[in-house]
Amino acid sequence: MARKKAYIEEEVIEKAMRLFWRNGYESTSMQMLEKEMGINKFSIYSSFGSKHGVFLESLKSYKKKVNSILDKFKNSTNGVEGIKEFFYDSVNICHQEGNQKGCLISNTYNEFSESEDELVKGEMTSFMDNLKTLLIAKLRMDGNKDEETITKQANFLLLAKHGLAAASRVNSRQEIEDYIEMTFKNL
Repeated sequence: MARKKAYIEEEVIEKAMRLFWRNGYESTSMQMLEKEMGINKFSIYSSFGSKHGVFLESLKSYKKKVNSILDKFKNSTNGVEGIKEFFYDSVNICHQEGNQKGCLISNTYNEFSESEDELVKGEMTSFMDNLKTLLIAKLRMDGNKDEETITKQANFLLLAKHGLAAASRVNSRQEIEDYIEMTFKNL
């Protein structure tokens, strides 16, 4: 007879997500996952297949967590101001209780940039492509810009978003605000 799970998968994945967010994939051991998730290796392997499986589920959980700010960004109708608001929102999520500084997606993007892990790279590429598409759509709301300028500004903003995610791990709120304000000063 199969044993009944004594845990809720969403809850243990949320705990694992926070651990990966803090430490990164490579620095997170199975022992750390067991302790943080409150379940043993057998349960981890049974439910998620491997550390990699836990990590992929953690990325999905993180995406759900940031979906509210992405949805708000998608639905914004004020162009560059909407992008700026998205930058502020993406930093503010890191200051919510229980959340880590920085961005799990950006951290993972950096950690796996030279990896041959096609599943994780695919997740990251998809996320970044979607973000760039949104940036382009918001920049197009300013009818005074040609497509070349829009593409260059979208590339700039995508890189600025990476820098913002890294900076939010170590810089003060004032420094972050100054960074955002200067990023948008000439757009």
